[in-house]
Amino acid sequence: MDNQVKEIQSRVESESVFVQEVMDQVGRAVVGQRTMIEGLLLGLLTGGHILLEGVPGLAKTLAVRSLAASLGTDFQRIQFTPDLLPADLLGTLIFDQKRGEFTVKKGPIFSHVILADEINRAPAKVQSALLESMQELQVTLGETTYKLEEPFLVLATQNPIEQEGTYPLPEAQVDRFMLKILVDYPKRDEERRIMDLMVGADPPQIQPVLQREQLLKARELVQTIYLDDKIKEYILDIVRASRDPKEYNLSLSALISYGASPRASIYLARAAKAHAFLRGRGFVTPEDVKTVGPSVLRHRISVSYEAEAEELTSEDIVRSLFDHIEVP
Repeated sequence: MDNQVKEIQSRVESESVFVQEVMDQVGRAVVGQRTMIEGLLLGLLTGGHILLEGVPGLAKTLAVRSLAASLGTDFQRIQFTPDLLPADLLGTLIFDQKRGEFTVKKGPIFSHVILADEINRAPAKVQSALLESMQELQVTLGETTYKLEEPFLVLATQNPIEQEGTYPLPEAQVDRFMLKILVDYPKRDEERRIMDLMVGADPPQIQPVLQREQLLKARELVQTIYLDDKIKEYILDIVRASRDPKEYNLSLSALISYGASPRASIYLARAAKAHAFLRGRGFVTPEDVKTVGPSVLRHRISVSYEAEAEELTSEDIVRSLFDHIEVP
């Protein structure tokens, strides 16, 4: 086993060089926000979709556009609005009168990287149109199902629900996002650098540094990163404690309406492996799980009315889980 881990470690060290190159390119346009950028890279390396939440003006859209520009893949930006229709995303069947048959007009969903900008501005029927493509990597138009080409990644941005003109995302769709990343305001020195950068005459140019074949190869390598059985049990303890806190001697039962699904265990393991890859390691540590844990779990735990009365959020619940579950 030690020789196998050493071999993986050697491969990771040599093949993860592009990580810093991508970070450097995105950093030319986006100042700070390292957590958000690393979260986007976790999605790229695992094929997991990412939900970015924050108030307008925090460079969510710019970060996704910059990341896409650093890749040698197709990119489509879809602006979600209240009048958007499912056909505007997926495509539709058009009747050809000369031929007397229907022809397929594919929508923007048939791309590698999809930016669903302000996804919660569109009603539920449009949001639900993404479900099949996000989970099954396919789109059904009429009676025909079309496979989506890998890599396929939905990077969605949303404004906080309490703002006007927004619709809550369906729970089934929220669970299909591997990570929910909260984007906060920049620090003072970062905001000064942002001002200097954006007031300048020439906007920063992003160069593609990662090709499609290289990304798919990196994804395969991420899957082989060593995940010890003790770490697997740690992940299961965290997720299962969100469903049955009493089993782990936690007094959280009255605060949780429902806990994380088994999909959380899968995504937590995948994200931990990808995080180890970003750090140039061929094995996962508990710190990897702790780092990605909040982004994987915060949108999968629903708090009760009692928790809301005490002004507790799912973020507080997740923090309590990691504080009390024993680390291997």
